[in-house]
Amino acid sequence: MATSSSTATTVAALLVTGCALAYGASTVFSTKSVPSLDDLDDVEENPDECITPELVVDVFDKLFMQMQQVVLQLSQQVQQLQMAGQSIPEKQLRQLLKGEFERALLAFQPKVYEDNDVDADCLEEATWEFLSTPDDYPKVKRAVERFQNLYQSISGEEVVGWTPSKGKSVASGRELSADELMKAAKLYFETITETMIDIAKAHKEAGKDLKSQEFQMEAATRSNEAAEDKIKKDMDISIGEFRSAVEKHQRNPIVGQTLGMLQMKQQQELMAAGLPLM
Repeated sequence: MATSSSTATTVAALLVTGCALAYGASTVFSTKSVPSLDDLDDVEENPDECITPELVVDVFDKLFMQMQQVVLQLSQQVQQLQMAGQSIPEKQLRQLLKGEFERALLAFQPKVYEDNDVDADCLEEATWEFLSTPDDYPKVKRAVERFQNLYQSISGEEVVGWTPSKGKSVASGRELSADELMKAAKLYFETITETMIDIAKAHKEAGKDLKSQEFQMEAATRSNEAAEDKIKKDMDISIGEFRSAVEKHQRNPIVGQTLGMLQMKQQQELMAAGLPLM
């Protein structure tokens, strides 16, 4: 019989990601619309036209922003069920969350592709090409893997680092204890909060709207990057090691409670600073 621990397990993973596919990226490409004959002609004539690393990063950043909000909404719904005493078997919950995620992604993709004037097939080809030499395109690698982490938090599937040529990357690095994870999570959340408040202050002084997509994109990108850099610099913990530790210890009720309290504190501080919750 399922208990609330299965629900809490999934919530713990969602909380860290909510702050913040190439298998996950393959989900982006597998849900694309079918191109017209004119589109296919254009692809054949100009296979690499306008597909720059910056464009790939921009597309994945926009998709991440949209889907991050979906993940936050889903995590809040799961928490409400948990607080009401309801429980769902983890396998069933993962399936439901994955289905909702992919339906939302399918709805968002056409607009993002249209806004960037990009063909899905060309984008797919360029993305895999750039990721075949990731050291040459670190921003592409970071943008794609950030989206992979988001998908992984929902699906429970180990997808970070997957590409058609090499498959899923093998996890490396040390394994963190539950205490190390909670210490790192505290630093991670605090850095995100501080960075977002600083960015909001700069936008306010410039007379910019904090509800604009520009602010949300910059705040999400820079705050997550700052948090990743902070735990690496201060604790020598990579984001891969951090997320692996979340997966490993997410069944620990103390870890789940700690992550929940950190998120609640973060939301309170952001609201007190006048920031809209994203």
